[in-house]
Amino acid sequence: MKKALQTYEVVLGFEVHVELNTETKMFSTATNAFGDQPNSNVTAGDLGLPGTLPTINAVGIDYGIKLGLALNCTIAPESRFARKQYFYPDLGKNYQTSQEEPAIAYDGWVDVELDDGEIFRVEIERAHIEEDAGKLTHIGGAGGRIHDSSSSLVDYNRAGVPLVEIVSKPIVGAGGRAPELARAYLSTIRDIVKALGVSDARMERGNIRCDANVSLMPIGATEFGTRTETKNVNSTRAVAAAVESEIIRQAKVLDSGGTITQETRHWEEESRSTRSGRPKSDADDYRYFPDPDLGPIVTDAAWIERLRADLPENPVQRRRRLREEWQFSDTEFRDVVAAGVLDEIEYTITAGASPEAARKWWMGEIARIANERGVSPEALGVTPADVVEIEKLIADKTINDKIARQVVGHIADGEGRPADIVAARSLAVVSDDGALTAAVEEAMAANPDVVERIQGGHMQAVGALIGPVMKATKGQADAGRVREIILEKIG
Repeated sequence: MKKALQTYEVVLGFEVHVELNTETKMFSTATNAFGDQPNSNVTAGDLGLPGTLPTINAVGIDYGIKLGLALNCTIAPESRFARKQYFYPDLGKNYQTSQEEPAIAYDGWVDVELDDGEIFRVEIERAHIEEDAGKLTHIGGAGGRIHDSSSSLVDYNRAGVPLVEIVSKPIVGAGGRAPELARAYLSTIRDIVKALGVSDARMERGNIRCDANVSLMPIGATEFGTRTETKNVNSTRAVAAAVESEIIRQAKVLDSGGTITQETRHWEEESRSTRSGRPKSDADDYRYFPDPDLGPIVTDAAWIERLRADLPENPVQRRRRLREEWQFSDTEFRDVVAAGVLDEIEYTITAGASPEAARKWWMGEIARIANERGVSPEALGVTPADVVEIEKLIADKTINDKIARQVVGHIADGEGRPADIVAARSLAVVSDDGALTAAVEEAMAANPDVVERIQGGHMQAVGALIGPVMKATKGQADAGRVREIILEKIG
């Protein structure tokens, strides 16, 4: 990428789709829920059946306005829904109900904090409300792709789920930090919607998806190059990698005398590269026109100010406050933010854990198991209350750190709360002197050379006896008491 930046200026743009967590869909009374049986949360309107009429979800409008305010946007005095004419096999109406001009929120900005603390302001063109499409499952092909499948199944549960699409203005000046900015921007949007409570913000579930636009123009030029749009990237790390991959790919094409095709592309996690999708349409190709079945959204100052009063703390200011309160190093705090567990650590501290203990568990064993199982740490099933309870069990010497890590795994398996798991699995540490003394004597008899070294003053050799005792007790011995018994025995 460094070579590409010697010749070209990078121009970025992001379209972030945020699924709202309203109880019902945007234009019907169907339940808005994730993971239910396919096609169980649908109405006649969701299926596009003739004679059905939509109604507007008022909570969805409130959420859209709150998100617009959090992005420092102007709220339109009047906005309308429009029909976006486009072939959607997973929208029964064969058009998407969206907003064109004016959107409900426009002309905003958001400050994005980069890894070294530098603030990069991203200008927001608009944030508009629309409905999500359903989900297609392709059968018979490799990797679930449409191009070599024999058939496709449609699940309309997601069709009609309310979305806010946040569209940035073109971003120039990021240079070599473009991938970092992409990651930080998506992370900032996720933090904002989580703080607002308008979305579950679970990226692995598709609650937040990012379309990353990238184009290159020769340094010194004033006209933007042809852009590509990498669709539906659903992790902060992936969006950074997709931007970097596309910068390198486009530079190679241009350096060889080729031209960039305006198209959608798809991120391939396995190859860490993008692949071609379809030619990208411009807005005019969608033939927007006002939806005749939906009235305008007319806002007033009282409505807007009521929602503004409910806005949470700015994410950048919050992060700086928490970093100071917790006294984490810049590296420690940056890793916490990158791991997406800032909220979990804050909730755990509020529940009674120390900042160090909260970071240790969420960045350690919980993160390890989550990564192993391919889910986010918050989706693992371990709660802040569980972490606090584990820390109390350790402090009371009911369990040790090794056992505590096992308990985390059992919680993730759905076995219950920490104390219940310890009792059910008989995981409490062995503190009975009789059992520990017998294990110590056995270890000393098996390692006379170690005993001799300890007697000679090499106290660090005690660990060589504690190890066999821990093994004999399946890791459940009180290591501190074992050391005391060893020293008592040796004299």
